[in-house]
Amino acid sequence: MATPRKAGLGFIFIVLLLDTLGIGVIIPVLPKLIESFTHETKATANYYGAFVAVYAGMQFVFAPIIGALSDRFGRRTVILTSLAGAAADYVLLAYAPSLQWLFVGRVISGITGASFAAASAYIADVTPPEKRAQSFGLIGAAFGIGFVLGPAMGGLLGDHYLRAPFLVSAGLNFLNFGYGLFVLPESLTAEHRRPFSLARANPFSALRNIGAHPITRGLAGTLVCAYLAQAILQSAWALYGQARFGWRPFDVGISLAIVGLASGAVQGGLVRVIVPKLGERKAVMVGLLFNITGFMGFGLATRGWLMYLLILPFALGGIAGPAIQALLSREVGPKAQGQLQGSLTSLQSITAVLGPIVGTLLFARFGPEEARPRVPGAPYFAAALFNTVGLLLAVRLFRRLPATAPAQEAETRETD
Repeated sequence: MATPRKAGLGFIFIVLLLDTLGIGVIIPVLPKLIESFTHETKATANYYGAFVAVYAGMQFVFAPIIGALSDRFGRRTVILTSLAGAAADYVLLAYAPSLQWLFVGRVISGITGASFAAASAYIADVTPPEKRAQSFGLIGAAFGIGFVLGPAMGGLLGDHYLRAPFLVSAGLNFLNFGYGLFVLPESLTAEHRRPFSLARANPFSALRNIGAHPITRGLAGTLVCAYLAQAILQSAWALYGQARFGWRPFDVGISLAIVGLASGAVQGGLVRVIVPKLGERKAVMVGLLFNITGFMGFGLATRGWLMYLLILPFALGGIAGPAIQALLSREVGPKAQGQLQGSLTSLQSITAVLGPIVGTLLFARFGPEEARPRVPGAPYFAAALFNTVGLLLAVRLFRRLPATAPAQEAETRETD
């Protein structure tokens, strides 16, 4: 029989996986669903961009709120409430009779998706500091698997009925909610809770709170650079593959599936082996170097098969994220884990808006045949540059701070 800790971690993995599936399942069907209302390509593109932006914007606003609520009422209550809300929202999206209702559904999706903060705080609660990098690897594994299964499921179901993916996602979330009622133990003890504060829950205040300690301030900059690079990859992959190598949608889907599988294997498995051997600080730097190498290779590739070869070294860069998460989570006390994770989710939400804009604008300017100069790999070179900046920030930080910090001091430290 699984221990409460193992049962809780398994459940959190499923929560994160469903959050990612909810994003991925919409990718192949949302444009067509919007087009069923607009009946015009340009309007569809504009609405689609707005829907993507509002989802990320809601996560930016509500992630610190949900994180702070989980510090006050506990992780279990917040996570289960978010699951119930997500399930109801998918039903709304499935039967939305107009664009206005579809927009409302995306707003609610962004709010419930911000439960990522409470789920990440749960991981920090139940995992010893020295093992948090491995446990945070669950997040990357969930994202990798979700972005393999989500688009595939959305495409297959959407071929039969455009709104079917939303109904299936609603059912999965309802099942997960029912499962969590019985198996998810509370991870935050009463003595580690603290009152809810609007000042701490304000997303801009939450971002300022990241700068309360030198290591959180320095590594947050590294994370922002990594998030931007990843968002550029996701926005440019299909455009680049189609224009550079003549890839069909099938080729794009298969290649993204391989990226997801490789990332999931690294963050869900190899992180547990590599990070303890290298140490968290070295893992951050080695992972970022792999990412830089991968992005540069993608930008310089002249054949489609080279992209497939580069996926593995690029995926090895996934060891950096869990190592950064582990370092950050040890810098704040148990009472502030929700606030920290909410702030980090807000950072990621901002980059989810900005990264695709940067990637698509660079490709539109330098990718076409008639562009002068023509640099189809410009989005990937920009992503490599962001990761280089992140690496330099991390190196500068690690040189200024002691090599280790007492675990007891790190665990009792709290933010105001």
